[in-house]
Amino acid sequence: MTEHGRLPDPMNGVLPAGRPPVAYIACKKCPTLATVTRRLAEVAAKVGVSTATVSRVLNGKGGVSEPTRQAVLTALDVLGYERPTQLRGERSRLVGLVLPELQNPIFPAFAEVAGGALVQQGFTPVLCTQTLGGVQESDYVDLLLQQHVSGVLFVGGMYALEDASHEHYARLTERNLPTVLVNAAIDGLDFPRVSCDDAVAVEQSIAHLRHLGHTDIGLILGLPDHVPSRRRLAAAKALAGRDGFALPDDRVAHSLFSIEGGQAAAGTLLSRGVTALVCASDPIALGAIRAVRRAGLNVPADVSVVGYDDSALMMCTDPPLTTVRQPIEPMGRAAVDLLVGQISGGSFAPGELLYEPELVVRSSTAPAPSGRR
Repeated sequence: MTEHGRLPDPMNGVLPAGRPPVAYIACKKCPTLATVTRRLAEVAAKVGVSTATVSRVLNGKGGVSEPTRQAVLTALDVLGYERPTQLRGERSRLVGLVLPELQNPIFPAFAEVAGGALVQQGFTPVLCTQTLGGVQESDYVDLLLQQHVSGVLFVGGMYALEDASHEHYARLTERNLPTVLVNAAIDGLDFPRVSCDDAVAVEQSIAHLRHLGHTDIGLILGLPDHVPSRRRLAAAKALAGRDGFALPDDRVAHSLFSIEGGQAAAGTLLSRGVTALVCASDPIALGAIRAVRRAGLNVPADVSVVGYDDSALMMCTDPPLTTVRQPIEPMGRAAVDLLVGQISGGSFAPGELLYEPELVVRSSTAPAPSGRR
């Protein structure tokens, strides 16, 4: 998996048309030609073929099988060299894999599944992660378009935020570039989507806590314009009023998807007397546990906490975290299948494939404290 940041200087014309590589190897006094020869050798070594084969591909000559030709072009893209002019209209065998971050373990997990599935189907994933104050999602889209990628797979991108800029998605539509989104998006983006069912996730969490006798339940969601969080809030509101469960507005807090954000939001809800917290991510849940302890309380004896994702090591936390598991393996493979189907020329109907999550019960939830049921 190649991480895309700054590209090396492009190879402006690997070989002028009609000139065999022998002519360049013989010309030892010309540093430009020596550089060309070195780069030819680098591409050849990457693919495992001769420099003569690379030369034939780059000059549009016959006598090279299609798999070898595609491998040479992909190696050129992976190494960051610009294609010769006559080949720039063709898409590479690269696929952009765009993630918001790598600190939340769920995103590397998605990258591992999707990256492996892409490789199995003959594509090279290009990992693109946003950085604070650095390269943003729209910058990566421009970069990937310059590299003539075959398609782009987004996981948890700006498409889920109503108030964010979405102009870069229009550029993908204009280029008719195969694109798939993982998890919920705003209305109006006509890309196929593979999502975890957010409504079912919150219903499972609340049902579990209600079964344990909790009535004072708080929700910590993402930002107010975050589409998956809106879906979870709507589902929770639909449950309100049943069997003594209520969800007034002061039982809902919004947070960044971080431990620090979860801690701050949980502190606010604890001051309002909640005995259980349903969190929009595992890092938020870990922050909530920290807030409970800072308040001199215990998880789960005083406050139960439910996370979301079931990301790596949640069974090893203290206490092991009850959480809702996203089915990342089938979701990742389905997203890749949708993308490769588009790349191969297949038709698709813009819409959303919903996958049902699974509640994983561990030790961060327990019956409501006596007198609070």
